[in-house]
Amino acid sequence: MMTINGVIEDVLAHEGGYVNNPNDTGGVTNFGITEKVARANGFTGDMRAMTRDFARGVYMKQYVIAPGFDKVGALSMSVAAEMVDTGVNMGPSVAGRFLQRALSLLTDKTLVQDGMIGPASLAALKDFLTRRGAEGEKRLVWLLNAFQGTRYAELAEGRPQNRTFFFGWLARLLPA
Repeated sequence: MMTINGVIEDVLAHEGGYVNNPNDTGGVTNFGITEKVARANGFTGDMRAMTRDFARGVYMKQYVIAPGFDKVGALSMSVAAEMVDTGVNMGPSVAGRFLQRALSLLTDKTLVQDGMIGPASLAALKDFLTRRGAEGEKRLVWLLNAFQGTRYAELAEGRPQNRTFFFGWLARLLPA
């Protein structure tokens, strides 16, 4: 059974270790955590020295609890896993807007697409999952991945340096 901790471990494995790619607008990263995010979370050392445990804590705090993806996980761990992965790669508010957009398309609810997963978004998700079951859950995750893939294409089209990353980004959309 998938858990939030397992989701974070998958993200850590996918993100890898220290990277300083001049084409990456995020700058220096370690375990997928940018230097800016690391500093905002109290890390003061050389980015190469950041520990996996520190990164795990940042992911839990900033990419699971703060955006409310833990509450999504209480309803659907597969949706939460997609939200966390997208949030790490594109920002939690982007992942939140993707979910709100998807639920607005798949239900009779019109959600404000503000990226904040609050009571209305959670109620719409719960209602959708209750009505559509496992097949609906699969299609919702597929739609979230479609939005993510479209965003990757837009990023690669809008900034030629991003084409360096495009092939690797697509790996996030397909199961291993």
